[in-house]
Amino acid sequence: MKRIDYFEAQPEMITQLRELTQAQAHFQLDGKLRALVELRVSQINGCAYCTDLHAREARTLGEVQQRLDSLPVWRESPFFDAREKAALAWAESLTLISQTHAADTEYDGVRKYFSDVEVVELSLAISLANFWNRLAGGFRRLPSPIKT
Repeated sequence: MKRIDYFEAQPEMITQLRELTQAQAHFQLDGKLRALVELRVSQINGCAYCTDLHAREARTLGEVQQRLDSLPVWRESPFFDAREKAALAWAESLTLISQTHAADTEYDGVRKYFSDVEVVELSLAISLANFWNRLAGGFRRLPSPIKT
C-alpha cells in the first residue's frame, strides 16, 4: 500500500524543516563529517532514502568509497581517526538513546575532540537525521535509481 506523501500533506511545515536542515551548511562542524554521521544514523535506522541521500552527499564532499563501505564496521576499521570515531560513537549513542541513555563515555569522547559549539552542532545533525529517518522511513520514501 502506498503511504502518504508527507510533503503534499503538510508543505509549509516540511519546507520549514528542510530550511532548518539546510542551515547546517553554516555549521562550524565539517560537512564531510556531518554527512558521514548522518549516513551512519540512517543505516542504523534502516532508512533507504536517507542512506542513499547521505552516501551521495558524502561522495560529493570528497568522501572515498572505501570509508563509506567500512562505515558499518567503523569501530574495527583502520580508516577512521579518533575524532571521527568519537563522533560516530556519539551518533550511535543518541540514535539508540533508549538503550544507551547518552552514556558519559560517548559524551566524554566528543568533548575531547570537539568545541562546545561543535558538540551542539553534531548533536543537532544527529537529531535532525533521526527525525528525517523516522519521517521518510515511516512513510516508506524511496530513493530514485541513478540513471546511467
